[in-house]
Amino acid sequence: MVSRQQLTSSLRTDLFDFQLPDELIAQKPIEGPRDRSRLLVYERNSHQVKHSQFGDHPTWLQPGDLLIMNNSKVIPARLRGKKAGSGGQFEIFLLEEITNNKWLVMLKPGKRTRPGTLIEIQTASARMQPLMCEVISKTVDGHYCVTFHGSKRVDEQLEDIGEIPLPPYIQRTGKPTKEDQERYQTVYADKIGSVAAPTAGLHYTPELLETLQKHGVQLAWVTLHVGLGTFNPIKTEWAKDHRMHEERYEISEDTMRAIQTAKKAGRRVIAVGTTSLRLLESVASIWSTDRPARPIKKKTDIFIYPPYRFELTDGLITNFHLPQSSLMMLVSAFSSPGRLEGIQILKDLYAEAVKERYRFFSFGDAMMIL
Repeated sequence: MVSRQQLTSSLRTDLFDFQLPDELIAQKPIEGPRDRSRLLVYERNSHQVKHSQFGDHPTWLQPGDLLIMNNSKVIPARLRGKKAGSGGQFEIFLLEEITNNKWLVMLKPGKRTRPGTLIEIQTASARMQPLMCEVISKTVDGHYCVTFHGSKRVDEQLEDIGEIPLPPYIQRTGKPTKEDQERYQTVYADKIGSVAAPTAGLHYTPELLETLQKHGVQLAWVTLHVGLGTFNPIKTEWAKDHRMHEERYEISEDTMRAIQTAKKAGRRVIAVGTTSLRLLESVASIWSTDRPARPIKKKTDIFIYPPYRFELTDGLITNFHLPQSSLMMLVSAFSSPGRLEGIQILKDLYAEAVKERYRFFSFGDAMMIL
């Protein structure tokens, strides 16, 4: 029997490339309610492709299905400031809090920034207490450790001093709008910590969630704080050489029990978004449904690419992803679990989406794989 290692040893990253017209990259949310976005449905057993609207997706689900939804909330992670003394402009992108007021960040410009550099943060009002960012050190991967001075908790001021960090492929002049701040956040966002949105959840409205529950679909919540690296293209030539960044996750005992009950009853567990799926499969590596349910709080660097056998996930709702990204690799693996055929299946699905003029990436349309 051929091992997974043998199958993946020659899996090139460029296998996951595809052509996308620039005009199909969604630059803003769809007009009207969130659930007016389109939905491409792929049924793996029959290989059928169907076109629908996201608001109609309860019709593709069965009573008893369990939807796993990531309730992480995007922080206003982009700060602007000027270098003390010279007045040079800086952009600070918060990545992860290390300890109180000490953060891992990206700096722009950053190449010549030295430890000890002080950056005065721009605030919304001159009456706000001055806030300074001090560069402490540079990491091996080019990020920076910084400390904020002038506030007991800088994260409590982010709503006043920060901006929602829209992805770089959303090209705008000026700062994000009020609509961006609202629409680049799920309606059920609750746990602060992400620097990018779990975008599959952006299509849900409170009314749609209520409709799902009336339809007999069960909802359960998990938290995985999305890091910036999730959306970056893979730069290694071979997929096996890529190393994922770590992301923090948390799952409650109630959600664990809901998963356990569903799996034992033969009901489907459906991940809303690749972040929820990565969390589920991370949990599967340290827990099985025949063991007691318990809360888990850990970090994961799980990297899912073809071929891969999924332990807890039976369905996936996701957006259309960047070429040669870890997210595209994950969805390829899910399109045909345990087989390499998923690569071509997903590329064919993306070609169909391009032909039908679906909107791609964070503010774009969605697909459901069952």
